[in-house]
Amino acid sequence: MINLNEVFETNKMIHEMNLDVRTITIGISLLDCVGATLEEVKENIYNKITTVAKDLVKTGKDIENEFGIPIVNKRISITPISLVGGNVCKTPDDFVELAKVLDAAAKKVGVNFLGGYSALVSKGMTKADELLIRSIPKALAETDFVCSSVNVGSTKTGINMDAVKLIGEIIKETAELTKDNQCLGCAKFVVFCNAPDDNPFMAGAFHGVTEADAIINVGVSGPGVVKRAIENVRGENFEVLCETIKKTAFKVTRVGQLVAKEASKRLGIPFGIIDLSLAPTPAAGDSVG
Repeated sequence: MINLNEVFETNKMIHEMNLDVRTITIGISLLDCVGATLEEVKENIYNKITTVAKDLVKTGKDIENEFGIPIVNKRISITPISLVGGNVCKTPDDFVELAKVLDAAAKKVGVNFLGGYSALVSKGMTKADELLIRSIPKALAETDFVCSSVNVGSTKTGINMDAVKLIGEIIKETAELTKDNQCLGCAKFVVFCNAPDDNPFMAGAFHGVTEADAIINVGVSGPGVVKRAIENVRGENFEVLCETIKKTAFKVTRVGQLVAKEASKRLGIPFGIIDLSLAPTPAAGDSVG
C-alpha cells in the first residue's frame, strides 16, 4: 500500500529535485514488414508504426495530467532496419527511402524520436549492413526524428575493424552534411561495443529480435533526487551511503513502474523494463556531480 508520506515525498521529488519520467518508449518489431519490393516494405513499415503507436502520445499526456508526473518524451524503437530492408535495398539511397518513411511515421504519431536505423556488425558485415551504414549521413541529414546506431564490437567476438574504419568516415561525412544544423546528425548517431540484445533508449535505441511484437519501456531521470539523498548522509560511513542510494533508487523506480504499468494497460501492450538514468540535464541541481 502507498501511504500519504510516500505521496508527499514523491511530490517533493518532482517539484524540488527535478524527478521526471524521461521517456515512454514503444518497441515495435518490423520483422513482419519484409516484402518483395521496396514500395511494399515502405508501406508495411508506415502502416505498422502508425497503427501500433497511434495512441502513444495521447496516452502519455493523459497519464501526465492524471498523476501529475512529468513525462518528457514519447519515443519509438524498431527492429534494426538493415534486417528489414536487406532484401529490397540495393543501394544506400534505397535505405534513405526507408529512413524517410520512418520519419514520416514518427511525425504522424507525434513522437520525439524514432530509433532503430541500425546495423549489428560486431563480427562481420552483410551487404545490407554495409549499404545501410553508407546511407547514414544522408539519412540523418534528410530526416528530423530518426536516430541511428551501429554495434561494431563485443567482448566475445572482438572488434570489427573494417566497420570501425568505415564508421570513422561516416561520422565525418555526417558532420559535413549537417554542418548547417550544428552537425546535429552526429548527435543522433551512436556507435556501440557490447550493445545489449535490446536497447530502448535514444539515440542508440533498437528493438531486439528476441523481444515481443511490441513492448512498453520507461526511462526515469533522477540525478537530482540521488544528489539530495547523498547530501543528507554526508559524513556517514560507506554502508549508510550504499543503503541510502539503494532506497532512493527504489523510490524513483516505483514512479517509473506506476507510469509503465498504466501505459501498458491503456495501450494494451506488455510492460518491458524500467531504466533509472542519472544522466544530468541543464536544470539547476539536476546532476549527481
